[in-house]
Amino acid sequence: MSEGLDWRDETLGARVRVALWLRDEVGEKGTFSKQQLRQAIHGTEQVDRRMRDLRPAGWVIKTYRDKSGLLPDQLYLETIGKPVWEHEHRNAGLRQISARIRREVFERDGHVCRRCGITAGELYAEEPRTPARLTLGHVISHKAGGTARAEDLITECARCNEAVRHLTGVQMGKEQVWDRIENLSKNDRKSLLAWMVHNGRPQNPAEKAWALYWQLPAAHRDELKGRLYDLLQD
Repeated sequence: MSEGLDWRDETLGARVRVALWLRDEVGEKGTFSKQQLRQAIHGTEQVDRRMRDLRPAGWVIKTYRDKSGLLPDQLYLETIGKPVWEHEHRNAGLRQISARIRREVFERDGHVCRRCGITAGELYAEEPRTPARLTLGHVISHKAGGTARAEDLITECARCNEAVRHLTGVQMGKEQVWDRIENLSKNDRKSLLAWMVHNGRPQNPAEKAWALYWQLPAAHRDELKGRLYDLLQD
């Protein structure tokens, strides 16, 4: 292992550890799974995201959507990009989003996923054991020139964020979207125009409270649920 760096060294950043693990344990043209990655870099939050953060630094990591022959849980390391374990390349491909911008975008978007409408901590209807986690996505990807400014960011749940990443090259064009709009009823067109004017779907007071409620710990949510129940009995 060059420079004495070991992916097992927990003092290294998660992105660096993931890169070293891919280099040393998988290798270029190698196949691996997210489960193997999580087991190797265990105890690290968002390890999948740290892997994806390597892509803007030239690392080509393909899924079964990109490469035939792969199973849904497999990934393929086609190309090792910049050596992010080296100091001069440590921030390669990263575009830091400040805490202020992050807070501004979440507040602007009402603390809900702008794609599916789920709130932080809310359970997915089709996956009742999976709570949603909100993150920030780019309206325009890094490769296409997207920035870390609020106007180029959107609130997404982690699941929608992952799905959007796989739409590269197959997203609908302007005229295709317009065809969908033309097929809407008049009332739906009016609703859509109102959302466009507001740059989002306006939330009523109950929806806003719902989004804030789901940011609380479970014990606090249970307490508020009981208090609201008692209030309605009066």
